[in-house]
Formats: sequence, C-alpha cells, structure tokens
Amino acid sequence: MRTRYAPMMTLFAVMLSLCSFTFLVAQETDPANAEENVTETKAAEDETVEPKTENESTPTVDILDPQVPADEIDSGDNAWMLTSSALVLFMTVPGLAMFYGGLVRRKNILSVIMQCLFLMAIMTVVWALWGYSLAFGGDGRYIGNGEYVLMMNVQSYFNGTDVVTPVHDGSNIPEYTFMVFQGMFFIITPALICGAFAERMKFSSMVVFSVLWGTLVYCPLCHWVWDGGLLAHGPGLAGGALDFAGGTVVHISSGISALVCAFILGNRLGFGHDDMRPHNLTYTALGAGMLWVGWFGFNAGSAGAANGVAANAFVVTHFSAAAGAVAWSLMEYFTRGKASVLGCASGAVAGLVCITPAAGHVLPMPALVMGCLAGIICFYACTTLKSKFGYDDSLDAFGVHGIGGTLGAILTGVFASQAINGGEKMGLLEGGGTTLLIGQIVAVLVTAAFSVVMTLILLKIIDATMGLRVSQEYEIRGLDGSEHGEEGYIFN
Repeated sequence: MRTRYAPMMTLFAVMLSLCSFTFLVAQETDPANAEENVTETKAAEDETVEPKTENESTPTVDILDPQVPADEIDSGDNAWMLTSSALVLFMTVPGLAMFYGGLVRRKNILSVIMQCLFLMAIMTVVWALWGYSLAFGGDGRYIGNGEYVLMMNVQSYFNGTDVVTPVHDGSNIPEYTFMVFQGMFFIITPALICGAFAERMKFSSMVVFSVLWGTLVYCPLCHWVWDGGLLAHGPGLAGGALDFAGGTVVHISSGISALVCAFILGNRLGFGHDDMRPHNLTYTALGAGMLWVGWFGFNAGSAGAANGVAANAFVVTHFSAAAGAVAWSLMEYFTRGKASVLGCASGAVAGLVCITPAAGHVLPMPALVMGCLAGIICFYACTTLKSKFGYDDSLDAFGVHGIGGTLGAILTGVFASQAINGGEKMGLLEGGGTTLLIGQIVAVLVTAAFSVVMTLILLKIIDATMGLRVSQEYEIRGLDGSEHGEEGYIFN
C-alpha cells in the first residue's frame, strides 16, 4: 500500500546507501590516505639510508595534479568566481522563485517557491555526494568516474607538512571554487523544468524526478559538453559544439524535458476556459530583474577568470537581454496594440537564454541581433505554437528555454568570432565555413533526443510506482494547502 511518506523514505534510503558505497570507494583515492601510505613507505626506506644533514630539506610528496601553492592562486579570479557562484544561486531563489511564483494562481505560489527552495537544497547534496564526480570526473567519453565522490580530490587536506588545497586543472582557482560554481547550474536546471508542470505535480514525485534527472540526464550532458566528452568542441561528434555557459547542458535539456513533462502530466484542470492569469505580475517583473542580474554570474563567470572573455560575456549578456525585451514588447504592440510587463520580462529572459551558449564567442553587435531574434521567435513559440498544439506548458519553460536555447546554440555557429579567443576563424559569417554550424546542430539534436528519451523513461517509472499528479480535489484546492498545509496570503 502506498503511503504519503513512502516515496521520500525510499529516496532517503537510496541516498544513504549510495553515500555508504561511494565513501568506501572514495577511501581508495583519498589523497590524505595516499600521503600516509607514501610516508610510511618512505620511513621504512629511510631506515636503510644515511640520515640527512641539517642543510638538506625533506621533500614533500605531491599526490594531486595539478597543485598550486596558496600564494599562486589568483585572488582576483577566485573572488570573481565565488561572486559568480553567489549570483547564479541568487537566480534560483529569489529570482526564479519570484518569476515563476507570480505567474501561477495565488493558491499555488508557495508550492512553486518550495520547489525552487527545496531543489536548491537537495540538488546541492546530490552534487556533493556524486553529481560533481559524474559530471567532471575522469576523461571518459560518456560519463565521469569516482574521482570526486564525497568531495575527494576537491577538499583540502593535510599532508603531514602543509595544508594542500587542490587547484582546478588549467586554472588558478581552487577545485572548491570550480565545483561550487558548476553546482549552481546543477541546481537551477531542474528548477526550470518545474515551470512546465506547475500547479499539478506531487511534491514528492517532483523531488524524486529531479534527483534522478540530475543524475542521469544533466551529469552525462555536462560531461559530454564541458569535460571532453561526446559533444565537446574538437573531439566531439561532427567536431563538437561551442557551449560557453549552458545552451545545450542547461536550456535545451530543461526546455525539451519540460515539454515532455507537459504532455505526460496533461493539462491543468480547466485549462483553456478557466481564468488562469498570473496572480502577481509584480513578483514576476522583480524576479525577471533578479534573473537578469544573476545571469552576469551565469555567463561571465563561465570564463573561469576575471579577464577579457568575462568582460565580453558580461556585455553581450546585457545587450542580448535588452534586445529581447524590446523585441518581445514590440511584437505585442504590433499584434495586440499594447506592450505588457509580462512580455517585456519574458523577452529579457529569452534574450538571456539565447546568448548563453554564445556569450564567450560572439561580439556585442551580433548579441543584439541574437536577442532580437530570441524575442521574436520565443514570442511566437509561447503564443502561436503553444495554442496550435494545445499543450499546457504552464510557465513557458519550453517556449523560452527550449526554443531560446536551440536558437542560441545554432546562432553561435553563425556569429562565433576569433576576435575573442583567437585561433582560427569559426563562425559562418566570419568565413569559418559550416563545420562549427554543423557541430552545433548535431549537438542540439543529440541533446534533445537524449533528454526526450530519458525524461520519458523517468516519468513513466515514477508514475507507475508513486504517481505523478495530485488528485483533482488537491488540484482544485491548490497545492499550497493540499501539499504543504500553508497559505501564501492571509488577509484578516
């Protein structure tokens, strides 16, 4: 017999088992333990050699590679990356929570905020235990290994002489910093999907789905694109793709998965004839502003340093968002006679999504074009396309993130410039040929197909074991009261 708490208890038991297993595996690669073994062996060898003189120093053993002494860590780069990490976290709560929260009916605002807030917590735990290792461990083509499970080879340790802080390969920032920055992407990506099934999915099912989706969809995609895997630029399929900050890994994956969720869960009760207007556009507008600010960390932080590439990413992010907001507002004005606050906010987010894969590869003027195109195309996706097919993507996760991310990934192959990172010509307009454009299209198709198949499998399994959707009674009452026993607004 199903119980209300059985799914959560099962998830807790699975996580506990995985923790125990990964802890045992991690001990074999723990640098502190390796140091002890080396020290014991060396001590045994020293018994047979002559003692050192006072002028001779005892060498330390470097277990991790690379290692940079603390005084060689670039404090400016590290400070910028830590700040960027905070900005990306700020995008989830309060940014996305307010943006999505204002779009639902008042009886469901707490359920949306709880989804964002709880995912900020549970996805952090998953990232620390095994997520980071699956995404960035090892050099396999398809998935990471156990290199970083339980933060092994990430956290500082004492080697008997000094405190060693591992440094991320190819940079001057601690592995800690790179890990936590990437972890913020892991948090917000499943939170974006919540916009598709808002007001009707069980909280417990949402949690299980997000944990499994993050592990089985996000981590492999992250490894494919950003850790030299299947879709990485250069060794990847068809030459791989350029994805500076998450066009494929974050936006296409979440947007396509959101569409699958919308079809599998079905429309909300009363969709198409009941009043389902946003209950608080003030929240949505403020949330959009917070997302806009946070996106500077999202994109400019992906440079990995406080350098010229970060400056370019910062500028093009701002330009694209602005162009998207203007374009969507103009489309509303020309088609409906009025520009809306919701349209302006949605256009800004569409511009931000579109520029994400290209932020470190395109110059400011193409960014204006990309933002403008995103505002126009995403406007049609969220109105005409959605109406034609009749699906209930409650908060337009697919229309903005799926369509905007796809558009941005393809346009990266058109506008990418050597003026930012040097090297050979890349983009189609620059004279780099069609190689990059083809690689971008292949990456879009592979990401979309993988996301559809895996999301469909996960949803079917969860539906068969614990159910996906709340009862009609709960949905009519509202998820704030039925799922959380609270109210968002109490007026006496």
